[in-house]
Amino acid sequence: MSILKPLEDISKPKKPQAILLVGFGGPEGPEDVWPFLESVTAGRNIPTDRLTEVADRYLSRGGISPVNERMRSVLDAVQKVLNQELLDIPVFLGNRNSTPFIEETIEELDRQGLTEVAAWIASPYRSYSSCRQYLEQIETGMEKVDRRVLVTRLRPHFDHPGCIDTAADRLAEALLDLPKDKQEETHLLFSAHSLPLSAAESCSYVEEIHEAARLIAERVDPSNKLSWEVVWQSRSGPPQVPWLIPDVCDRIDELASEGVSSIAISPVGFIVHNFEIEWDLDVEAAECAAGHGMAFVRAETVDSDPRFAEMIVDLIKESSSEDPIPLSLGNLGVAPVPCPGDCCPSPSRS
Repeated sequence: MSILKPLEDISKPKKPQAILLVGFGGPEGPEDVWPFLESVTAGRNIPTDRLTEVADRYLSRGGISPVNERMRSVLDAVQKVLNQELLDIPVFLGNRNSTPFIEETIEELDRQGLTEVAAWIASPYRSYSSCRQYLEQIETGMEKVDRRVLVTRLRPHFDHPGCIDTAADRLAEALLDLPKDKQEETHLLFSAHSLPLSAAESCSYVEEIHEAARLIAERVDPSNKLSWEVVWQSRSGPPQVPWLIPDVCDRIDELASEGVSSIAISPVGFIVHNFEIEWDLDVEAAECAAGHGMAFVRAETVDSDPRFAEMIVDLIKESSSEDPIPLSLGNLGVAPVPCPGDCCPSPSRS
């Protein structure tokens, strides 16, 4: 049963009094690592040795994820664009798994008397973990303040030009870092967070990832000279549970055996830079490619591009317009807002 029904109670569009940027969160020191991982994996059957392995990775980098600092930079950039457009709207940050938690930020909004809030979620794709789980936590936050704060989400936006065109530019820049003799024979990998198959089959996540990858590849390589495909990373579940494949490193091994000598990875599933990019791609995938003597580059994420903040402000203005003209690319159409009550159902926990 969905607990999101109140979020679906939207009538005439209203200009928001505040913007809530909703992030995944991450540790900002060694003491934060285990509380963060326990929050991320709550209710899931993650083996202890797997959690310890992930904790050690964070600790090897000082226990710090780059995602919170990146989200603070996004906040500053969005506030700057709002100010330039003379939109007197303050911007706040709330995380799912680390301070400031979503519920804490909604309590702060309540203290400041800000009752109409638009929420932007830092994942543009639709699945339980990348969409509905955030909405459930927003709902919990609203209930804690007796619904004095009404939070409505901005639409999912993986196909907005602010994501697609910017990601294409980042990938094109990365290709230029390859040796010139490799640039026209590079195999493109579009990487996203893996999901259990049972979760992937009940949402549009895989379809949206593939559509984003296609749109980016067409812009980077309009003559269709480069081969490309989608791969998956960051699986964390029990080994007996099937997840989306191929894993990025497994696929690099296969490509090397097929004679591919150059790889470029676009982290299409992540629009804000984070630890999983730094570890799974910059460490593990890069080392895997190096072990085969393959040239390797990884495209930057889109969050630091000025067009990214402009996209978020565009979504804000679209949400409060009585006659919006949504910007979207591709063939899947504009995602509905509010979400249908039966989309992205909560996965069963074994």
